Amino acid sequence: MVKEQALMIRDVHTADRPRERLVSQGATSLSNQELLAIMLRTGTRQESVLHLANRLLHHFEGVQQLKDASIEELTSINGIGQAKAVQLMAAVELGRRLASKQTDAKFTIRSPKDAASYLMADMTSLKQEHFVVLFLNIKNQVLHKQTIFVGSLNASIVHPREIFREAVRRSAASIVCAHNHPSGNPAPSPEDIAVTKRLMEAGSIVGIELLDHIIIGDHQFISLNEKGYM
Repeated sequence: MVKEQALMIRDVHTADRPRERLVSQGATSLSNQELLAIMLRTGTRQESVLHLANRLLHHFEGVQQLKDASIEELTSINGIGQAKAVQLMAAVELGRRLASKQTDAKFTIRSPKDAASYLMADMTSLKQEHFVVLFLNIKNQVLHKQTIFVGSLNASIVHPREIFREAVRRSAASIVCAHNHPSGNPAPSPEDIAVTKRLMEAGSIVGIELLDHIIIGDHQFISLNEKGYM
């Protein structure tokens, strides 16, 4: 009995190969499988790079889970050695940095959407709650971003003194607070609202306004200011 061999990339018509399609049609025309195939470069003796890319996607149930993969998880997959794993992790990290929009120029917060966009790439996939503060100047430009606390949020743990001491040190005119919900649902809890009110009161005393409290879920957000909690 002759063993059926997988279709190799050399057997694919030239115009249909991922690299050639990227050159002729642009990167946006390629599927996730094809983009991964380009990064992996080669398959194995038993399967083409396209088959390997497809198996990788199935293993991680899509590209969203792939972004959190460790080098150990990647190399545990047949056909993925350390070199391929490193290439994938480097590409994911580069994409993360590009998406964060954190450039040397000061980023201006004009709306809740601006604040969410600034933070979304870094915070949407975190496995624990992170409480982050943006310290802004008088023009609402970001002077500094700092993670204040990691863990379950409640009013007794998030101390206003830590936040406003840093705000004074940075000569901040105002602040925007944000934290993520690992569940993916950004709906505010009673604890979220209590923390917000406590920080508003502290800010009014020291003269540094809390402009908003953003809750980030799975690629979505809620502004407590827009929802009328401030």
